[in-house]
Amino acid sequence: MNLNLTFLGQMISFAILVAFTLKFIWPPINAAIEERQRKIAEGLAAADNSQKTLAQAEEKANDELKIARSKANEIIESAHQRASQIIESAKNEAIEEGARQKAIVDADIAASANKAREDLRKQVSQLAVNGAEKLIRREINPETHKALLDELAAQL
Repeated sequence: MNLNLTFLGQMISFAILVAFTLKFIWPPINAAIEERQRKIAEGLAAADNSQKTLAQAEEKANDELKIARSKANEIIESAHQRASQIIESAKNEAIEEGARQKAIVDADIAASANKAREDLRKQVSQLAVNGAEKLIRREINPETHKALLDELAAQL
């Protein structure tokens, strides 16, 4: 009987321990486990959301990059076209300026040539007049005449 009493005492002690554990120890442990599960679930959900957000951000960044590249190419093409226009305009202006300068030089050359012709005509006419005066003043003989013609030829 002693054995039964000991066994009964152990069973009652065990029952009290189980009741105490279920009443005071198990609820905080269970709450901690549930809290940890909730945090893990939230962390996994946040990780999934972060991956989705990252994927969306990468897609948006790629789209923006494509748009930026397209705009950059348009700007570069526009700059090339503008550069070609500027070069063509500069060529045309240079050609026009060259033509103006050539016309000015041609006019200067023509004026100089006309002046030179006039000066030459004046000199030739003056020499002719001087030669005629000398011929008229002297008497006409072949030697004098030849000397005067030689003198005129030397002056010309």
